Amino acid sequence: MINRISITGVKYDVDDQTKKYVIKKISRLDRYLPRHARKTASAEVLLKEVNRAHGNKYEAEVIVRVPNKTMTAKDSTVNILAALDIVEAKLAAQLHKYKSTTKSHTGRHAMLSRFKRGYAREAA
Repeated sequence: MINRISITGVKYDVDDQTKKYVIKKISRLDRYLPRHARKTASAEVLLKEVNRAHGNKYEAEVIVRVPNKTMTAKDSTVNILAALDIVEAKLAAQLHKYKSTTKSHTGRHAMLSRFKRGYAREAA
């Protein structure tokens, strides 16, 4: 679970229900982090109320800091909770890519081939 989450409202009063929703959504992102990054990961959430010509009223921006990288996702919609959902999906994709690039790729295939080679020597 991402423990350090700061929630800030810009021209928007953040109520308890929204805080709980933000914590639930953002803390769930740790499953996409490699194990070494889980302890030091932190998130900063900015919730803004904006008035634009095309009707978008709320904007959510989340900045996640992990070792050697900072990831940012931003979206604006009519509903603040919908904007958080979209931002969570964007960050999940970025964190998944980060995990795949930082983690070593020695998988089961290499391990199984070692066992098969040893078994073939014993059988011969």
